[in-house]
Amino acid sequence: MDLGLHYSTFTHPEWETTLADRLTETARIADDGGVSLMTVMDHWFQMLHTGGPYEPMLEGYTTLGYLAGVTKNVRLSLLVTGVTYRYPGLLAKTVSTLDVLSRGRAMLGIGAAWYDREHAGLGVPFPPVAERFERLEETLQICRQMWSDDDGAYDGKHYHLAETINLPRPPRGAVPVMIGGGGERKTLRLVAQYAQACNLFGAPGPEGVEMVGHKLDVLREHCDRLGTDYDAIEKTMLFQGDPTGDVDGFLADMERYSALGITLVALMPPLYQDPVPWATRLAEDVVPRLRDV
Repeated sequence: MDLGLHYSTFTHPEWETTLADRLTETARIADDGGVSLMTVMDHWFQMLHTGGPYEPMLEGYTTLGYLAGVTKNVRLSLLVTGVTYRYPGLLAKTVSTLDVLSRGRAMLGIGAAWYDREHAGLGVPFPPVAERFERLEETLQICRQMWSDDDGAYDGKHYHLAETINLPRPPRGAVPVMIGGGGERKTLRLVAQYAQACNLFGAPGPEGVEMVGHKLDVLREHCDRLGTDYDAIEKTMLFQGDPTGDVDGFLADMERYSALGITLVALMPPLYQDPVPWATRLAEDVVPRLRDV
């Protein structure tokens, strides 16, 4: 199993003067230490349960562009891009740029968005949930078209593009898409139809394993109905827990998730702590053993 590092908070001791340095050092530790994927959030305000809007938050794609310049190996993505935050043609261009400048290490992590407060706070429209999912599907279609040989028009319900020119193209032709969330009727259907990876929520213990197993069963059903290769979809999860205090217990949980087909687990640094020692322990104590799971 591979390890992902989800850099979900910038609230560290003395962050006012150390934010950039700690982000840089954590990224380099992850890059040198065998971490497969590094992600940051696509939020303008910090989430309420991790401190709220008055905690520091960097814009996501600007941050990933910076990380592309200070790393060489790790894949880079948002977990996950909110579909309401950017026009889809510009999003496809932004992610293409990240892929070109990182030499083929970008992923498009994307979802339907949910944080209404930051939309209202910064004056960004926040449609009802049904419309957000319609916009998500059209965005996936537009990205697919912009990463193809078709540079013609796109005419959808919500988006109308006269030309879908996108040069330079991503080095791999297209950027892999990872859809975040476990909604069984819409989200997992979109994974089956458009994505190369899913991202689910995992937790310690048998209840978390059972929940993820059920979501993967639903995903398989969607794949069977749509004629998609279920096995070709990368199964990832964001895990609620810090493995550094009990590596053996964490690995025992990961063996159960691996048996379900999960191939990457993303972990978050502890809130209000320096992420550098934590990332160092991950690279030294967790990554080598996790590879054997």
